[in-house]
Amino acid sequence: MSVPIQGAYYYECNEPLLNKAVLTATSSLRDRGASNARLNAWQPTESQYLLASSCIQEEEKSRIGRFVFKKDAKASLTGRLLLRKYVCDTSGLPYSEINFDRDVNGRPRLVCDNSKRELANSLHFNVSHHGDYAVLAGEVGNVQLGIDVMKIEYTGGKSLSEFFRLMTRHFSMQEWNTIRGVHGTSENKQLVMFIRHWCLKESYVKALGVGITVDLRNISFKVKTPMLTCGAITCDTQIYVNGKRLDGWLFEETLLDKDHCVTERAHTVNLTAIQNFKEGYA
Repeated sequence: MSVPIQGAYYYECNEPLLNKAVLTATSSLRDRGASNARLNAWQPTESQYLLASSCIQEEEKSRIGRFVFKKDAKASLTGRLLLRKYVCDTSGLPYSEINFDRDVNGRPRLVCDNSKRELANSLHFNVSHHGDYAVLAGEVGNVQLGIDVMKIEYTGGKSLSEFFRLMTRHFSMQEWNTIRGVHGTSENKQLVMFIRHWCLKESYVKALGVGITVDLRNISFKVKTPMLTCGAITCDTQIYVNGKRLDGWLFEETLLDKDHCVTERAHTVNLTAIQNFKEGYA
C-alpha cells in the first residue's frame, strides 16, 4: 500500500519569507487547493525577491540568475523554496543544514552527513512548474514518486494535426486513439487529452529517475475516466510497459483549474524492477 502523498505547498509572499511562510494541504493531494500553488499570486517586491533568493544555495541562485525571462526564474525559485520548506517541515532540519545536490539525471537530492544518511534516504520529493503553477510531491519511506503540471495550451505555430504528427513516436497507437477520440472530436478536447497523457508519462519517468530518454511508446496509459474535473481526483488510470500492465502504481490526476492539469505518481519501490527497466533502455 502506498504511503499518503504529501501535498504541494505555497508561500504567502506579502510578508517576508521564512518567518511568515504559510503552509496548507500538508496531508495529501486530495486536501489541497489550486490557489495554494499559483505562481501569479506571488508578486514580490524587490526586497522580498532578494530575501527569497538568499534562502537557496549559491549554485542554484547562479543557475536561476541565468534565466532570460523573469517568470521562468520566479518559477524555478519557487520550486527550490518548496523543496526547502518541505524538508524543513518533514525532517525538522534547520534551513542552515539543508543542502541539495543533483544526481546523474539532474534530479535534486538531499545531502546530509553520515549521521543523517538514513533521514536523507527516506525523504523523497519531486517538483514541477509550468504555466501559473509550481507544485511539489513528497513522501517519507521506501518509495519513488514524480509529479508533473502543465498548462493546457498550444502555442507551437503549426497546426495541431501537424504537431501531433511530429509527436507520433512518443505515444502508442492506443494512446493516439484516445487522444484523437472519435471522428469529429474538437481540437481543444484532443489537446486536453494530449496534455493529460504527457503529464502521466512525465510523472512516471520522473519517478523512476530515467527522464524523457526512453522510448515513450513502450509506456502506454489506459485512461478509464474520460474527463478530469477541478476538485476531484482521478485514480483509475492504468499503465502498461511493453504491453504488460503494471499493478500497484497509483496515478492521481486532477485539474488545478480549467487551464492546468497535474498528475502525481507514487509506488512502493521495487528496486529490482526499476533497475531492470533502466537496463532495458541502456
